[in-house]
Amino acid sequence: MKAVIVTIGDELLIGQVIDTNSVFIGQELEAIGCTVVEKVAISDTIEAIIDTMIRYQNKVDLVVLTGGLGPTKDDVTKKTLVNYFNDELIFNDEVFLHVKKLIEGYYNRPITEMNRQQAYLPSKCTILFNDVGTAPGMLMVKEQTTFVSLPGVPYEMKYLVTEKLLPYIKEQFKLEAIVHKTVLTVGIGESLLAEKIEQWEDSLQPLNIHLAYLPQFGLVRLRLSKTGSSVDAIEAEILQKIRELQLLIPEFFIGITNADSLFNEVVLLLKQSGLTIATAESCTGGSIAQKLTSVEGSSGYFKGSAITYATESKVNILGVQQQTIDTFSVVSEEVAREMAIGAKRIYQADLAISTTGNAGPLKGDGDAEIGTVCMVLAYGDQVESFTFNFGQPRNKVIQAAVEKTWLILYKYLKNKQ
Repeated sequence: MKAVIVTIGDELLIGQVIDTNSVFIGQELEAIGCTVVEKVAISDTIEAIIDTMIRYQNKVDLVVLTGGLGPTKDDVTKKTLVNYFNDELIFNDEVFLHVKKLIEGYYNRPITEMNRQQAYLPSKCTILFNDVGTAPGMLMVKEQTTFVSLPGVPYEMKYLVTEKLLPYIKEQFKLEAIVHKTVLTVGIGESLLAEKIEQWEDSLQPLNIHLAYLPQFGLVRLRLSKTGSSVDAIEAEILQKIRELQLLIPEFFIGITNADSLFNEVVLLLKQSGLTIATAESCTGGSIAQKLTSVEGSSGYFKGSAITYATESKVNILGVQQQTIDTFSVVSEEVAREMAIGAKRIYQADLAISTTGNAGPLKGDGDAEIGTVCMVLAYGDQVESFTFNFGQPRNKVIQAAVEKTWLILYKYLKNKQ
């Protein structure tokens, strides 16, 4: 089954609003075996929407449109559907009662004529009732293509996708099994890696296994994907090719993960292990802690963070010895070691990771070269120390240090399993 996702709105085209809807829809469709062949953002005009619908008519099975639904005059999707399907708008009592109840009951204000207009829907559409908002979804079929129009408000869209659209797709379409496996490699760039595994990559084609390169700071993720009738058979084929890859590049091969990022894999491993973590950050300025607390359930594994940016704060808060700083410089593995041990002690955590470095553009209090970052992972009575130089500019240094944190934690937590 092939699908296209269309996001509607001038605000998306000019960058005023970031499109997160298509990401969510794509992930949900892919998870049930639907292949998204294209995503497109268009302006909210009748001409643009109709041109897009014509473009995909009978070329794909499903077109999901988000945006352009609501009480304001610039929401034109309903008018477009009426035009495209040679239909008319009719008043739906059930939708009106829902809108009225929501506006007058929840929002505690009188319903307006503009709100009332949301109860007018194309007569030929299947209504996807929106229990969390006023704009219902609409589903209409023309020849070989199903068109679904959803509101652009993210939480309303998510509700309609999970509760209405996905069950419809599962019931109406024949879906193939789809399997993804992602391999982590480190210590080798994308282009050199591609050269080393060229023959192996060629061997995937006769098996209809698709390979995607997903590079990040310091690592390259290789995603192997295949669709078919049997999940077990597909997994067996992919895992065999992964074993061949491991033998081909043992020094760069880290492992298999199905998380969509290394960070999410770290979070999963932290939750599974039951271990707690604290951070002591200087040059990263709290970026590691912010990321660790950005997901639900982080209180289960995150104990706290000391952002000791100034040299004296490392001494006063974390207990770093002034003599250590004087002897080795504030940007050193020795200082990072005492920072990590201090954070682990203060927050009574199982693990602690620290960063101290010269992110630039000036050296600050450290003697190390600009771009240098020292990091230490403390666990039990042991520590692991690391020194990197991430070059410039400043933002790259900070981002690279954060990404390197996930790799350090991933290796440790994976070995603990």
